[in-house]
Amino acid sequence: MPQHEYPRPQLVREHWQSLNGQWNFSFDEAASPTDVKWTHQIVVPYPPESKLSGIHDESFHRVVWYQRDFDAPELDNGERLILHFGAVDYKCDVWVNGHHLAQHTGGHTPFSMDVTDALTSNPNHVTVRAYDDPHELSKPRGKQDWHEQPHSIFYPRTTGIWQTVWLERVPEQRIDRIVMKPDLPGYAFTFDVRTTEAAQAAGSLVAKARIRNGQQTVAEAQWNVKQTSRQTLHLERGGLDDDRDLLWSPERPNLLDVDLELEVDGVTVDRVQSYTALRSIEGRDGMVHLNGQPYFLRLALDQGYWDDTLLAAPDDDALRTDVELAKAMGFNGVRKHQKIEDPRYLYWADRLGLLVWEELPSAYNFTDRAIERLNQEWVEAIHRDINHPCIMAWVPFNESWGVPNLPHVPAQRSAVRGFYHLTKSLDDSRLVVGNDGWEHVSTDLLTIHDYHPDPDVIQARYGTPDATLAIREATLEHGRRIVLHDADDLPSDLPAILSEFGGIRFHPEAEGWGYQEVENADAFIDLYGRMIKPLYFPGVAGFCYTQFADTFQEQNGLLFSDRTPKVALDSLLSATEGNGDS
Repeated sequence: MPQHEYPRPQLVREHWQSLNGQWNFSFDEAASPTDVKWTHQIVVPYPPESKLSGIHDESFHRVVWYQRDFDAPELDNGERLILHFGAVDYKCDVWVNGHHLAQHTGGHTPFSMDVTDALTSNPNHVTVRAYDDPHELSKPRGKQDWHEQPHSIFYPRTTGIWQTVWLERVPEQRIDRIVMKPDLPGYAFTFDVRTTEAAQAAGSLVAKARIRNGQQTVAEAQWNVKQTSRQTLHLERGGLDDDRDLLWSPERPNLLDVDLELEVDGVTVDRVQSYTALRSIEGRDGMVHLNGQPYFLRLALDQGYWDDTLLAAPDDDALRTDVELAKAMGFNGVRKHQKIEDPRYLYWADRLGLLVWEELPSAYNFTDRAIERLNQEWVEAIHRDINHPCIMAWVPFNESWGVPNLPHVPAQRSAVRGFYHLTKSLDDSRLVVGNDGWEHVSTDLLTIHDYHPDPDVIQARYGTPDATLAIREATLEHGRRIVLHDADDLPSDLPAILSEFGGIRFHPEAEGWGYQEVENADAFIDLYGRMIKPLYFPGVAGFCYTQFADTFQEQNGLLFSDRTPKVALDSLLSATEGNGDS
């Protein structure tokens, strides 16, 4: 993998190597690596259910095994070798040269381990066991079907490794984590830096940070560090136009490069590169405000699946292409639906300019264990992605999935409130939607899912502020109230977003379904434009159209599943921007 595909773009070091490619593989219920019978070869990071993995087995399997050899690099001056996994679904154990080194639970978030003390002379070998019960409904699984064949709105399962596996050569005394939060009114950033235990025990620690706009340094500082430390870096102010040039938005995605060093007793022991952006997100006066200005949201619902690789992206170019296509169709953001997306997608959204709603994949049973699992994975996801400027909203629940009796069970309402406040406690700089679509109890946005097929009805419901305000008290055709009676004191000017609607199916060949259907491309673009245009009246603060691309049997995308546009991109862009017929 070339350097520009570094799998953790927010904390980059020089020395790393990918372990993607051919691995030994087996469907085997064995508990120990010594008992496994290796029967297949698989291409990592594609899941065994996918075509590009070389396995393409979509039947039920609870346990999968992986193994491959690797050559460890030479380590100097006390360096350590870290083995990273981007995501393994669902419960994973890792051995290196027969030593059990790590266990991780959670199918969408990264984990790593220090393998240095387990190394031998080359080649070394790593073995992975992944346990993923295909019928378990009390874990975060998102759109992964528990039936053998995809049905309704659910899609093929993803088992085992589905993001990059990689090695990183690091100093023992090093930076472990950074959090960078912009302060737009103060034209500043707060930096929280966490170091390893070895660094904390080594001596006097000093962090040095420099923020660059291209080659120009716009802020720098150094400070003493303990386990975690906070420092504010103030940007150098220019004139008004110069200050505006520093801001990030989808129209002007200006990123600021960050150089960070760690010194121990005056000697530099670690260097990392990152990036950040100066921007703010808030909801007030009935609108979302980006950088202090009202900003109308044009989002597409994006499932993040590919035909041949499922949840795993085919390659880095595919992730970049999806961002480019969303922008080419006129969208300024996407709602990543039931998926914590690969960090490389977020990197391209940061760099090219696309807002992202990040949504926790749902569990479907309400149990103590489910809440514990959701909590763990959600905290890990926020920690992983908190520095990405593109992320504007966190969404822990969708359509009451996992909390199915929300109106009647106080404990389920407490769960939604708890996740809302937990998220705000970890990141108070973004919007949080406690339960997207309906049955709101705690939220920063009034989000509504409404698939009524008639554009005139959509205009009547959302075309004026008074009509949208009345929707708060409504029960729509799906039988769900938009706001529950004992909801938190939601302000009357809460920004309203039609966050799922449309779903027009146009597919001249394959069998599938949509929320409504047309027969040809002309009818498709005409109806799409007529669904969008009423939303540009002052009733709502934005919309999220269903959906970006066809996804297996759900064929209501603006693109076919191979990302071919169903009509000309310039026609889609014009309609998305509100220029369709009404």
